[in-house]
Amino acid sequence: MQKKQSKVEENQALATEPVGRLLFRLAIPTVVAQLVNLLYNIIDRIYVGHIPDVGTEALAGLGVTFPIVMLVSAVSSLAGMGGSARAAIAMGKGEHDRAEKYLGNAAAMLMVFSVILTVVFLITKDSILMLFGASEVTLPYASSYLGIYLLGTIFVQIALGLNMFITNQGFAKTSMATVCIGAVLNIILDPVFIFVFQMDVRGAALATIISQSVSAIWVLKFLTGKKTVLRLKVSCMRPDWEIIGSTLLLGISPFIMQSTESLIQLVFNTGMQKYGDDMYVAVMSILFSIMQVVWMPMDGFARGAQPIISYNYGARNISRVKKCFRILFVVCVTFSVCIIGLVELFPGLFIGMFTDEVELIQLGTPALRIFMLGMCIMGAQSACQQTFLALGESLISMFLALLRKVILLMPLALLLPVITGWGVWGLFIAEPVSDVIAVCTTTTMFVIRSRKILKDERFLFN
Repeated sequence: MQKKQSKVEENQALATEPVGRLLFRLAIPTVVAQLVNLLYNIIDRIYVGHIPDVGTEALAGLGVTFPIVMLVSAVSSLAGMGGSARAAIAMGKGEHDRAEKYLGNAAAMLMVFSVILTVVFLITKDSILMLFGASEVTLPYASSYLGIYLLGTIFVQIALGLNMFITNQGFAKTSMATVCIGAVLNIILDPVFIFVFQMDVRGAALATIISQSVSAIWVLKFLTGKKTVLRLKVSCMRPDWEIIGSTLLLGISPFIMQSTESLIQLVFNTGMQKYGDDMYVAVMSILFSIMQVVWMPMDGFARGAQPIISYNYGARNISRVKKCFRILFVVCVTFSVCIIGLVELFPGLFIGMFTDEVELIQLGTPALRIFMLGMCIMGAQSACQQTFLALGESLISMFLALLRKVILLMPLALLLPVITGWGVWGLFIAEPVSDVIAVCTTTTMFVIRSRKILKDERFLFN
């Protein structure tokens, strides 16, 4: 009885605890979790970039695999983020059984996705890697890494997809522990496999899947244990097509946001190979990594706000929804302005984390300054887009997810190098141009739509 009461109290905190304190209590662990999760790929790149004699080629090869790695992660958000947001809204309405069905059906979908992704990419990986910008020099590194990494797809799906259900119940510290355990293990195993056992990129991949498997076991243990509010049950994994449909409809937005990174990196990698060489592909590998370092804290903070917004929107406690958004907006915008200021002032410091080759640092410094400039206002994009998702606005979320990467950045990246004759520099400039247009569009749509959803014209700024 006491355990059941503690679960109810944890759930009720979403409705009663002061919003500012609650937001930071949930968001800070989520931010840490996002950054630590990012370490899986960042640490791989840092270690691989410092492999003696072949570091640059191996780093370029790893960069070519990143679109596929991102796609595997993105698929987990179809069930994970879509289902967890729906479950939080259901909990806010007092529909506990329905919330558990969202969890069970999400778990079933993640398992199916894992099998499909593993089989398809193992069969086609070399052909896809060549399309993604691999050369004869970098393909062996890319293929070796990906061949091992794909064997752990099911662990990635479970660890990332189901962890959102832990976060959206208010157990942010437990969610953070999920990725921290795996990332710390990855940091320890990477140098052992890469340098001690001399497995080069294969060691990085093996360290990653072992670490992800430990995270996946942790998630399953919690969601089938006694502390969770929503419990993963076999009976709830039976397909419910209405539940699956609503999950996928909402999950398509974060899926597009993440999966389009794969398409963008395909365009950029092939463009760098066309207008430059393997050195430029290595530069792009570094730039995408730094961009993620900037984006992940904002995205993590916004995800920490999601259970508060979803739960209270379901409970029709609109004043708490508005207050939570205002804090979220200010924090994200302040962070994006400050962190990009540091990148613009000290670009060499950021690039130096990934390589010690002077030529690569010199080439990447001006490229980083141009490429990241538009990110200074991306805090507004993150806050508004994640709030749309938390409110269940699936169609708008999907459009905004498509806008920045597919509608704007991809055409610009294809056209600017040709129209301007700037080659690789046209690719670098395409990013800030698309960022600015996307932010202006998103915030305008948010002001208009939020007034209708929440019946209050003062929602955004008052």
